Amino acid sequence: MGFIEQVRSHAPQARWQDAANLHVTLKFLGETAAEKTERVKEVLAKIEHPPMEIVFRGCGFFPNAKAARVFWAGVEGGDGLALLAGKVDEAMVQVGFEREPRAFHPHLTLARASGRSSGNPHQRSRGESSAFAKLAQTIPELRAEFGKMTAHEIYLYESKLSPKGAQYVKLASFPLS
Repeated sequence: MGFIEQVRSHAPQARWQDAANLHVTLKFLGETAAEKTERVKEVLAKIEHPPMEIVFRGCGFFPNAKAARVFWAGVEGGDGLALLAGKVDEAMVQVGFEREPRAFHPHLTLARASGRSSGNPHQRSRGESSAFAKLAQTIPELRAEFGKMTAHEIYLYESKLSPKGAQYVKLASFPLS
């Protein structure tokens, strides 16, 4: 993603995502036992939803620019993407996961402040906002469109945490049709 290369120097202490690891999280499951993962695959395979166009536009910080832990790019998929996230959430309730209490806010995580993270972009800041201070001043709010794509499938990923950040392993894919 060329945009990352343009802004990386404004937050050199941050952990920047590799392009191969960029993804839109429809539902964060956390640590999951192998038996439950098989059931997750079964219910995800039953979801019916048409392919949809997704636009990548704008950027910002979680939880906010002054206490930033995450720098993100916006994802716009209209009602279709929110509806798909709702279907995934409902399917996960069938498997025993809690219903998502927050509204769905699709985004691509571009960078994280250095330090440990639970993988949840909504977690409270631990005062490590200095990693993004210069970037927040440089880009108060960017609405530029970075690109678009048509999503034809969703994936189940396993996140393997390491000192260099999370690595994502694709466990299964499910076509949208």
